[in-house]
Amino acid sequence: MTAASRLRVERFDTAPAFLSAAGDFLAAREAEHNLIFGICANLAADPGFPSAPPYLAAVSRGDRVVLAGVMTPPWNLVLSWTAEPDSLAAVAGDLDAAGLSPPGTTSPVDTARAFASTWCEPHGLVSRLAVAERIYRLERVIPPTGVPGHVRIATEDDRDLLVDWVDAFLGEALERRNPQEASVLVDRSFRTGSRTWYLWDDDGAVSVAAAGGPTPNGIRIGPVYTPPELRRRGYASAVTAATSQAELDKGRRFIFLFTDLSNPTSNKIYQQIGYEPVIDVDQLTFVPVTEDAASEGASG
Repeated sequence: MTAASRLRVERFDTAPAFLSAAGDFLAAREAEHNLIFGICANLAADPGFPSAPPYLAAVSRGDRVVLAGVMTPPWNLVLSWTAEPDSLAAVAGDLDAAGLSPPGTTSPVDTARAFASTWCEPHGLVSRLAVAERIYRLERVIPPTGVPGHVRIATEDDRDLLVDWVDAFLGEALERRNPQEASVLVDRSFRTGSRTWYLWDDDGAVSVAAAGGPTPNGIRIGPVYTPPELRRRGYASAVTAATSQAELDKGRRFIFLFTDLSNPTSNKIYQQIGYEPVIDVDQLTFVPVTEDAASEGASG
């Protein structure tokens, strides 16, 4: 094996250093990698996030990056798209060397499943699908019509409402209601400017969309939330379209968002306002084999 054909893993202490090495590789598929770019933006905006040091790594063959990964404990390992699946074993080995154990992965479907196959068995784990998602990209908004109300930017006066809605979103979308997590997310966004919250107002706030996680040419929308009693009135479409247009008006070329594939309504409405599908992503959770077997026994 020649030196140029060997895989090399390099870890970085800061997001700017990581992007200096892997940024061009990631930008070649900007939509697919919008989450990685967004995490790096949050790290740069708030050096105190997360509480544990992040894992930032690039795998190269010769002078060419073939895989990149980030993890901000306690969250999942996020891996890039890759054309070289053997690079996943290199990341697994580097995680072991660093004494890190990811709780799961959020990655393009093929990457996620290949990494799970590499990582789980040697560590006595199995993977379980938590959420099947799809990344969408928008370049031009098709505004919905006939929805009463208007959009406005939320201020710190809306803080308690945002915390309640983010907590409800976490419970509904991720099955982990956590008021403290919601409070930290909202408060950090106001302190660092890492997210802009847009409210649809129809004689009071009825729906919210946030824009954050900038990429070289775009930004990600999320979360989007409407209380159950206010749904099926077009508010989510209206606030997402208005948020997307506001961000395009700032000079962004692309707007990205993730959808849950188990929710056909959200996938439909986002396409109606101009979002186009790019790639599917799996959120996988890694659990001990014994725990998984016990769960299956209880359900059986």
